[in-house]
Amino acid sequence: MKRRLVITTEIIAPYRIPVFNALARQPEIDLHVIFLAETDPTTRNWKIYTDEIHFSYQVLPHWRRRAVGYNVLLNRAVTSALRSAKPDVIVCGGYGYLANWQALYWARRRNLPVFLWSESNLQDERRGTRLVEALKNRFVEACSGCVVPGKSAAAYMASFGVPRERIVVAPNAVDNDFFSLQAAAARSRAGELRQQFALPERYFLYVGRLIASKGVFDLLNAYGSLPADLRAKVALLFVGDGKEQAKLEERAAIIHPGSIRFLGFAQREQLAIYYALAEALVFPTHTDPWGLVVNEAMACALPIIATDVAGCTTDLVQDGVNGYVVPSQEADKLATALFYMAGNAQLRSQMAQCSARLIQSYSPELCAAGLGLTVGFADRVSRK
Repeated sequence: MKRRLVITTEIIAPYRIPVFNALARQPEIDLHVIFLAETDPTTRNWKIYTDEIHFSYQVLPHWRRRAVGYNVLLNRAVTSALRSAKPDVIVCGGYGYLANWQALYWARRRNLPVFLWSESNLQDERRGTRLVEALKNRFVEACSGCVVPGKSAAAYMASFGVPRERIVVAPNAVDNDFFSLQAAAARSRAGELRQQFALPERYFLYVGRLIASKGVFDLLNAYGSLPADLRAKVALLFVGDGKEQAKLEERAAIIHPGSIRFLGFAQREQLAIYYALAEALVFPTHTDPWGLVVNEAMACALPIIATDVAGCTTDLVQDGVNGYVVPSQEADKLATALFYMAGNAQLRSQMAQCSARLIQSYSPELCAAGLGLTVGFADRVSRK
């Protein structure tokens, strides 16, 4: 008999749609997703691919504001949505929004199992004050178990005292097939696309928000410290937008020789082109619960240079195998990795092949399989 699994999550993110589609295809699960909003225009400009959604869902009425550095999202009709959905199991996508607390206590009053889907890790700078951590602890204690994307998040949940047997792994994923096929098509038309998008012959690629906590100034400084002859051959491309763009452009203007370009926000179709024609993806973040751009780049068969604090690094980046792992906020170590990556074409090719192979274990189907375990798992555990 099918069990009704209800997931509450913030927005209709394009990388979640393939996961939820795969989850909805599982014969024992009747999936319904409650989105707290369609999108977040303050930080993301993702296109909403509603034509690709093949699962039951609804978007709640909402009010959003950014205040004192926090993203405030309030929803109406949370309890009525849950009543209509009639869940057997609830998975809450985080503890940062009031709607998830409402879902938690609504389920507790009905003795329904609730799982927290969390990507936070011990290295995350966004972990808050004692009060915030105490509230997190209260949320975790009230849940039947947790769903995590990988090793770093599992260790974080264990730090709250969650027994390992109550931690379900649903490996974070993007649509690997989409990015792989798009990248292959782009490489087959490399010359044409380089001309169309005015892309340099060789370049390092950054994809993400242009804010200090993403390590963008570290990357700029690292690139600027490379030997002049190398900078003359290999460019640096920033794809994304953010409040630090003007300052980055100002600093980039004094780096000579070298080519540094800011291409703005790109949707997934254009992103695949940028990935396909790059030397490597650089992910220099100071704090990040995961970093799905790394998944995307690996699906496009790219080597990765990532900092050791990113949630995805422990799972996805094997130092010296499919890229390099560097200490966060150490531009000199980042520069060394850039230097070695740029100087060895054979090594880049080997690392690219390793990335493409490793990312196959992080598919939407495997992520969905992990989420699906909550239904059977809930029958075997008792809520604290």
